[in-house]
Amino acid sequence: MTAQHGTVPGPRGAAVGRRIGIVLMNGLWRPRVLGAWRIPAQGPVILAGNHSHNIDGPMLIGISPRPLHFLVKKEAFVGPLDPFLRSIGQVAVDRESADRTAITAALGVLERGGVLGIFPEGTRGDGDFAQLRSGLAYFAVRSGAPVVPVAVLGSTVKGRAIRGLPPLRSRIDVVFGEPFDAGDGSGRRTRSAMDAATLRIQERLTAHLKYAKQTTGR
Repeated sequence: MTAQHGTVPGPRGAAVGRRIGIVLMNGLWRPRVLGAWRIPAQGPVILAGNHSHNIDGPMLIGISPRPLHFLVKKEAFVGPLDPFLRSIGQVAVDRESADRTAITAALGVLERGGVLGIFPEGTRGDGDFAQLRSGLAYFAVRSGAPVVPVAVLGSTVKGRAIRGLPPLRSRIDVVFGEPFDAGDGSGRRTRSAMDAATLRIQERLTAHLKYAKQTTGR
């Protein structure tokens, strides 16, 4: 199934995407994965990553120990990429509005015990978690799924006017952190509760990014 008509993407497509990602990412670069054991082996999980290059998503899909469904900007679903991305379980999302179709699909992934991937900054940037949108907090509080922070380091070479691909066969570090609950335990989904959850998430993700940089020497 796909999210194209409001249905929940199934695990089979994401598993195929993971196999494709493993071949491509390990063939083109040299991923060094740290802490993958921190991802719960079963049950719903939200993987929250920094985003500084277009290969960050495919990299996480390829190195995640579990099949991964990413929320991907709808602009990426063009031409032949549209049916391909949907067939491997990725979810198109309109970043400019409350995309009910994407929300339903994402919550459905978590309800069936799958892994949902989100770049909480909403778009590609410096990848430092300085600006977070509230979507991650909503999914985490609504579903009760733990959030696992992940830092992708080495995909962007600073100083380049154009963010070209990292050099082939260069090392890219992917560091997973400890899972945590974004909510306060009350289950409230008020605006103030979401704001507090977003701040809590930002603090944890920022701390993890600092830890990942120190650990890898990036």
